[in-house]
Amino acid sequence: QISLLVGFISVNNSPWTDYSAYSYFQIVAICDLVMILFFYIIHIFRIYRKLTCVSWPLAEFLHYLIGTILLLIASIVAASKSYNLTGLVAGATFGFLATILCVLSIWSSYKVSCITQSTSK
Repeated sequence: QISLLVGFISVNNSPWTDYSAYSYFQIVAICDLVMILFFYIIHIFRIYRKLTCVSWPLAEFLHYLIGTILLLIASIVAASKSYNLTGLVAGATFGFLATILCVLSIWSSYKVSCITQSTSK
């Protein structure tokens, strides 16, 4: 997700007024980005076929659910502490955009894994 990366860079390059709020935003954004890249690598190299002991659709669904909730909280905190600094406002805005995109990803992964499996029976 490019919006996570842009939000991280915007917050990182801005003058901070509240260290804990923006460091929380950065940690959540980077962790979410790393996990998204982790699942992309799993899908690209088809690792899910070799590791059948893990329910990959459920793991991906839970990752997006928890990551979206944490990203929404981090974006709200960053927006409330921005004090009209443009870089911080941009970071919070891209955080909200990434939250919306993660919700769409949750919906699409639910549609693919649950609805498709229930209709194929």
